Amino acid sequence: MEILTFCFMPNHIHLLVRQLKDKGITNFMRKFGTGYATYFNNKYNRKGHLFQSRFQAVHIKSDEQLKTVFVYIHANPISLIKPSWKEEGIKNKEKTLQFLGGYKWSSYQDYIGKKNFPSLIQKEVILKIIGERESCQNFLESWVKYKSELFKNPALE
Repeated sequence: MEILTFCFMPNHIHLLVRQLKDKGITNFMRKFGTGYATYFNNKYNRKGHLFQSRFQAVHIKSDEQLKTVFVYIHANPISLIKPSWKEEGIKNKEKTLQFLGGYKWSSYQDYIGKKNFPSLIQKEVILKIIGERESCQNFLESWVKYKSELFKNPALE
């Protein structure tokens, strides 16, 4: 399995992966979930589940869906600075983009030219579809701009 895109959130993880072997994703998630939970629980002297729910897998069927998932995963941390952004929109586009560009627990920095987790992710699939660094950055910025403009138009509310 290859990791194409990821985002770690406080209570869940988003991964965009490509399966290379049969049941590769299922086996990885089982090992990751069990191994990391054991490590974390031992380190912090706690018990129980770490993540919100079981993992869910969705098969990506088109380049457009892949682009949407790329943005969804990398935009997820917005909820850390603006929990109600999905209902109220993005009010401060610049602050939001600055936050996303500096969010350490995501592969977005690697896609925009900052080496954060360069050996962890395989960027070639995404770069082939979206384009190089500037295209990835412009793609996410266009989406954030769209979300900020959407709530300025009373006819769309």
